[in-house]
Amino acid sequence: MLFRRVSQAPPALAVLLLTAAALAGCDSAPGPSEGPSVIVPGNPGEPNRTLSARDAAAQRKEDDTPNSADVRYAQMMIEHHEQALRMTRLAPERAGSEAVRRLAERISAAQRPEIDAMRSWLKSNGKSATAGPHDLHSMPGMATEAQLARLGAAKGAAFDALFLSLMITHHSGAIDMAAEVKAQGNSIAVEEMADDVIAQQTAEITRMRQMQ
Repeated sequence: MLFRRVSQAPPALAVLLLTAAALAGCDSAPGPSEGPSVIVPGNPGEPNRTLSARDAAAQRKEDDTPNSADVRYAQMMIEHHEQALRMTRLAPERAGSEAVRRLAERISAAQRPEIDAMRSWLKSNGKSATAGPHDLHSMPGMATEAQLARLGAAKGAAFDALFLSLMITHHSGAIDMAAEVKAQGNSIAVEEMADDVIAQQTAEITRMRQMQ
């Protein structure tokens, strides 16, 4: 009986097999699209954690539960916006400049829908739209009743100057509140609302300073 030795694979076939194996290995390796690692701060007394960009995004998406900072922001910003509307309602009859009247209209048009959105968000989360008395006194940028009375009594150029001064301070306070909730809150919806406040009111502050 004759026996034949089984020959080895031809060199060309061996190269193809090695190339296929290498490509398969590349497919299993983490891709660069995952992005850099993300440092996640730990709770007090706990170390920070390092997560991949994909894991960090997934964790944030899964954990969108509003916290007390989110609720407090929405409640306070409703009151903050409503005072701004109280000031803008005076402009049509008391402003001396058409530019100030148009500015007041833009502020009103931007903030009314934001109030509605925050009220709707609070209602959907089973929260009251009313801020606590302590929160109302601690809001930055709010005009005092005496300042509002002076604004209501002013007319023409005097109204314009006081309106711009009070509204710049008022907008600056709103931006501070928005920046704070972005750092302390957990709701993506609230963060997006805060981003809108920062963008809109920063632009309006620039415009108002140019008008002074």
